[in-house]
Amino acid sequence: MLYLYGPSILSGLLLIFCFPKFDFFPLAWIALVPFLVSISNKKPAEAFRAGFLMGIPYFFGTLYWIYHSINHYGNIPFIPSLAIVLLLCLYLSLYTGFFAVLFSLKIGSARLPAMFIAPVFWVTIEFIRSYALTGFPWSSIGYSQYKFLPVIQFADITGIYGVSFLVVAVNGAAADFFIIKRRLRDMPLFSLSQTISGAVILSISTIAVFAYGYFRLTEHRPGKPLRASVIQGNIEQDKKWDRAYQREVFDTYKDLSLAANAMSPDLVVWPESSIPFYFNSDTELTQELFSLQQTLGTYLLFGSVLKKEASGGDGKNLLTNSAVLLTPDGKQSFIYDKIHIVPFGEYVPLRKILFFVDKLVAGIGDYVPGEYYLRAETPFGSFGVLVCYEIIFPGLVRKFYSKGGDFMVTITNDAWFGRTAGPYQHFSMAVFRAVENRKPVVRAANTGVSGFIDSSGRILETTRLFETTARTVALLTDRSRSFYSRYGDLFSYLCIVSTVLLLINISRR
Repeated sequence: MLYLYGPSILSGLLLIFCFPKFDFFPLAWIALVPFLVSISNKKPAEAFRAGFLMGIPYFFGTLYWIYHSINHYGNIPFIPSLAIVLLLCLYLSLYTGFFAVLFSLKIGSARLPAMFIAPVFWVTIEFIRSYALTGFPWSSIGYSQYKFLPVIQFADITGIYGVSFLVVAVNGAAADFFIIKRRLRDMPLFSLSQTISGAVILSISTIAVFAYGYFRLTEHRPGKPLRASVIQGNIEQDKKWDRAYQREVFDTYKDLSLAANAMSPDLVVWPESSIPFYFNSDTELTQELFSLQQTLGTYLLFGSVLKKEASGGDGKNLLTNSAVLLTPDGKQSFIYDKIHIVPFGEYVPLRKILFFVDKLVAGIGDYVPGEYYLRAETPFGSFGVLVCYEIIFPGLVRKFYSKGGDFMVTITNDAWFGRTAGPYQHFSMAVFRAVENRKPVVRAANTGVSGFIDSSGRILETTRLFETTARTVALLTDRSRSFYSRYGDLFSYLCIVSTVLLLINISRR
C-alpha cells in the first residue's frame, strides 16, 4: 500500500507547505513530481486511488481551519467538526482522483510529454472545481505563488489558472526526466523530439513570463491618488449581534473612524456586517450613523445586513448581506447586495431535504443573493465591492471591471476562523484579483487580515489578527483594463478544449 501510494501521499503533504501560513512557495514547483511519476504507469483504477489519496492530505492540510467555525459557532463537538471538514476534503479529492485517471491514460498512450499533458488536465479540473456545486476554488495550486510577483504578473492575461498551468508544467517537465527511460522501453515508436521540443518551449515561455513580469512591475499606469482607511473593529463573533454589546460595537467603529479621520482619508471602509443593527430599519441608530458621517466629512463604506420587503407583497422581509456607501454630507449613494452567498452559511441548498441543517448555525438560510454587478462612482474613482468570499471567484470579480473601474474594495468578517491559516489564505487570494484586473485592493476585515494591495500585487500594509486598529495608506488607482478583465477565462477554455481533444484521441485508441 505504502509502496503504491506513498509518493502520492508525499506530494499531498508537500503541497500543504506551499500555502499560508507556511508560504514556502518554491516547493510547489516540484511537489507534484513524486505523484506524477508514480501514476505514469498505473492503470486507471490504481491512478484514481493515488490521486484520491494525494488529495486528502493536500486539501485537509490547507482547509483544516473550516472546523473552527463549525466547532466554535456551530456548537458541533471537535471530532465531528473535523469529520465534516474531512467529508469536504474527500469530495475535493475526487477531482485530483479524476486528474490522475486522465493523466495515466494519456501518458501511457500518447507521445506527448508530461509537461503538456499534466497542466492541461490540471487546469481543466481546477476550473471545473471552481464552478461545480456553487464552486470552491480554494487551494488552487497557483495561489501558492502570491508572493512570487515577477511570475504572477501574466495572470492579467490568463487569470490564476495560467499560474497553475505554469507550476504544473514545471512539475511535469521534472517528471518527464524520471519517466523518459520507461516510455522509451514501453513505446517502441516513442521519440525524444517531442519531449525536447516541449522543454525548449517551456524554457522560452518561462523566460517570457519573467520578462513580462518585470515589465509590468516597473511600468507606469494611469491613475489617481487615493487615501483610504480601513477600520478593523476586532469584534468577537458571538458579540456582533448581541444587543447587550450594540453600543460598544458601534462606539468602537465610531472612535476608530474619528481617529483615522485625522489622516484626511478620501474613503473610510468598515468590514462586512460591521454595524450591529439593520441599516434604515433601526431609525435611531441609522440617524446616529448619518450624524457620524457628517462629522467625518468623507466617504464611508460599511457592511450591513439589510431588510427588504419580498416582491410578493405578503409583508415578509428578506435579508441581504450588503455594502452601503455614504457621501461626505451623510447621504446614501450606493448599495451593493452580495451576489455569491455562502452555502450553509447564508443559505441552505436543498432546504426541503436538508431541513435539519438549520440547527447547526443560528440564522443561516435567511439571506437572498443580489443580482447586479454595481460600481460606486466617486470623485476619486469608481470601485466594486466584494463581500466576504466573493473575492475568491475570479470570474465574478472581473464582471465588475469588464468595462472599466479604478480600484477594488473587499469587506469580510473572518472572525469565524480564529487564528488558523484561513484568514491568511483568504487575504492571499486577493493578490491575484488585483493582478488579474490591474486594480489596487482595499481590504477591511473584522478581525484581520486587513490591508492594502497595489495593482501589481504588492502587499503594501497589513494588520495583525485580532488587532483593534485603523490603518490609512495612500494608493494610486489604476484605470487600466486588462486582457483578463475584457475577455475572461479564454486560457482556461483553451485548456478545456485541449482536454476534450485529448480525450477524443484516447477514445479512438
